[in-house]
Amino acid sequence: MKIVILCLYGILFLGVNETSGQRVSNAEDNKEHPKIVNIINFIRLLEPRDAKITQDVLFQTVEEQLRSMRRHKLGGTFLLQYDALMDYRYQNLLKELPVDSFEIGAWWEIPQPLVEKAGLVWRGRYPWDWYANVGFSTGYNPEEREKLIDVYMSDFREIFGYYPKSVGSWFIDIHSLNYMYEKYHIVASCNCKDQSGTDGYTLWGGYWNQAYYPGRINSYMPAQNEENQLPVPIFRMLGSDPIRQYDSGLGAGRQGVVTLEPVYPRAGGNDKWVNWFFREFVEGQCMEFAYVQAGQENSFTWRAMSKGFGIQMKLIDSLRDQKRIKVETLSETGQWFKDHYKVTPATSVTVLNDLEGSDLKTIWFNSRYFRINLLWEDSTLRIRDIHLFDENYPSFYTTGVTTSNQASFFTLPFVDGYFWSNRTKIAGLRLKAIIGGEELLIKGKDPVVNDSIPGILYISWPLKSLEGTLNINITEHAVKWEMVGNPEAINWYFDLTTADDAVLPFRDIKTDHVDCQFDGMDYSIELTEGSFVKAGNSFKLFPEGNSLELKLDDH
Repeated sequence: MKIVILCLYGILFLGVNETSGQRVSNAEDNKEHPKIVNIINFIRLLEPRDAKITQDVLFQTVEEQLRSMRRHKLGGTFLLQYDALMDYRYQNLLKELPVDSFEIGAWWEIPQPLVEKAGLVWRGRYPWDWYANVGFSTGYNPEEREKLIDVYMSDFREIFGYYPKSVGSWFIDIHSLNYMYEKYHIVASCNCKDQSGTDGYTLWGGYWNQAYYPGRINSYMPAQNEENQLPVPIFRMLGSDPIRQYDSGLGAGRQGVVTLEPVYPRAGGNDKWVNWFFREFVEGQCMEFAYVQAGQENSFTWRAMSKGFGIQMKLIDSLRDQKRIKVETLSETGQWFKDHYKVTPATSVTVLNDLEGSDLKTIWFNSRYFRINLLWEDSTLRIRDIHLFDENYPSFYTTGVTTSNQASFFTLPFVDGYFWSNRTKIAGLRLKAIIGGEELLIKGKDPVVNDSIPGILYISWPLKSLEGTLNINITEHAVKWEMVGNPEAINWYFDLTTADDAVLPFRDIKTDHVDCQFDGMDYSIELTEGSFVKAGNSFKLFPEGNSLELKLDDH
């Protein structure tokens, strides 16, 4: 049996670059695992937060974005907020675009003209107000949302001759999305990346990148079953830095922004960062497909984004010509997703070579049941995030109306390296061993990753100071760790550490499962191999023999 297992691992890791741990990317690989780029620019008519950003400045920004894209023969998607939709300059500009490469859709923030045309009372401070109870659908009851949608769709069709296929926003409630799908047949949507507190909006614990089918009672929660999902894929926006975005602002209560957005000089506006990001995007193991949204809202102005936008369009042009990426509109990618997946697929984001001067490595895995993030830092392994998905977990915003200027969307936490940390104590599951009676962090070499078998992500991590290798097998249902090589010499386990004041969901820690509660939702996590051992308010995970398996598909 051991010989068979070793042969299987040998087959799995054939073709992997042993130096970097990454598979060599080629055109055939990108055909099977496409790397998809949507260039999505969304348009507002006005920007009340800065008197210098006039309507002319905003319009000129869109003109320049278009010039840059057409210079590089790149198509894309422009999403219009209602006030911009009704402006003749945007109408004339966008009507001229070739329909075979450009798409016009809806940006679902709610400005004053739309509210008043729907017969409702405007409550905003400005004609467009970014507060969640005014400028988003969450601030209106379901009947009001339908009126707003009907007005927008009617005017859009009057102007362009068809209904939009794509609708995007930082967040859209599921009632609105379902109404748009059933009455107007939208194909795709997009929402904000995971973030904490930025602009008052928190989206945390969701399907981390790529896209998912939401459940019928929660637009942020991936569904587990086809009959309970809305068949409109939601794509995650902004291209988060897979390593740095998560820990940004740790302990401060509000994250910074480390994304592909070209306005940020240390990320999307930086040549070295952009080239690194796309290198890992193209070469990293993604299982099914890789996805990223490029582009920028016009509120940031062309002056602020021009450098980064130019860097990105030039690189995207080159990668497209090399057939290493596909550049599509949002609705094209949405239709492709619907044609290929009846339910949300398992995907991954893999970064095994960080920016120059850093040796951090990370893997994000997502399925319709859970997400997990592994981070290697200083040759040690920390699992900094596990969140569970449950289509029975409702969102308040499905029928409820927020009275707050903020909005929050969550899934079910099991490990949370952001909210359970503070400035001095970073939370996570750390791999340790007891050596000479002392607890020590286990150190290893570069992990090797393989995604050649559909639905399975294999990770092999050879250890440094100890004889042995930790093999990690992640499927859409479970995570399994197995120590091979010389396991008798390794007394290993995972230790969950958190900040002392962290609010944890654990209600009862048993040997084979942990009962949890979050936001009134009860759920459990089961070990099918190994055992939980309570340690204060937290726990440790000990293997059975040299295997440890966490079941994450039935909460």
